[in-house]
Amino acid sequence: MALLLLYSCGIVRNPSSERYRPGPAIRPGEYAPQGIVEEHNYKCSVPGPTERHMIVYLPADYYTSGKDYPVFYLLHGARGYETSWIRFGEVYHTADSLWQRGMAAHCIIVMPNLNQYNSDKDYDGGRFKDAYESILEVDGVAESAFVNDVVSLIDSLYRTVPDKRHRAIAGLSIGGYQSIFFGANYPDLFGYIGAFSPYMWSMSRPNPYRWKFYHKLHSKLKKQFQDPPYGYYLYAGKWDMMRPSTVNYHHFMTKKGYAHTYQVFPSSHDWPRGWTDEFKDMLQKVFKD
Repeated sequence: MALLLLYSCGIVRNPSSERYRPGPAIRPGEYAPQGIVEEHNYKCSVPGPTERHMIVYLPADYYTSGKDYPVFYLLHGARGYETSWIRFGEVYHTADSLWQRGMAAHCIIVMPNLNQYNSDKDYDGGRFKDAYESILEVDGVAESAFVNDVVSLIDSLYRTVPDKRHRAIAGLSIGGYQSIFFGANYPDLFGYIGAFSPYMWSMSRPNPYRWKFYHKLHSKLKKQFQDPPYGYYLYAGKWDMMRPSTVNYHHFMTKKGYAHTYQVFPSSHDWPRGWTDEFKDMLQKVFKD
């Protein structure tokens, strides 16, 4: 019984099981995206795997419109990978539906894998990492390379509008925590920040990357809000285990006078009526030029 419980929670797992692999960006028999799905293996500039994988979702008319597009970077959480928002978060359907109805600005959606891996062998094609392993490895290494390895690459490959007003970043749980720090560390790059029930603690062995990336949040926020973001969104579920820490962060932001919104959804720390609905809400609010 104990082994079964550990297995169901993802602590004990069969690494070769398809359930624990990122899987394809388009899965046969599931929702067929109306936009364009592209995949990239990109070089890494920090210790760890030599390459990582990300998924890019483009509006259906990207290659015929001639337009430049804003970019929405969408991050997974613990036990996640680059296809989590596809497999569980209904990202294609959500974007397609809002775009068709004119309820959201057309944009490029980028979904990278931001787990920490020690080597190519450890990476193993973007292997699943259970919650315990993920939470104890939020060490800033992959995060420190994100702007150079991912953002710069996207701007070079696609017709983007490469400025603060046209970049959003958001994530769930640990991805929400990462998004808060991406906004604070790079206030001139990201104009919209979203944290979906963020896991508000960083735990890992000390290293220079962690110290530089996950350090002095309060002073970084003070600098960030001297030229404030165009949108700063905090979300939590009514029965969300991360709601208390999200509320505390909301109260801190309010006390400091940092403009933001805080919303509670009738959900828990899970899909789809939690993070999916929160992404849907945020996508309707960003890039409203």
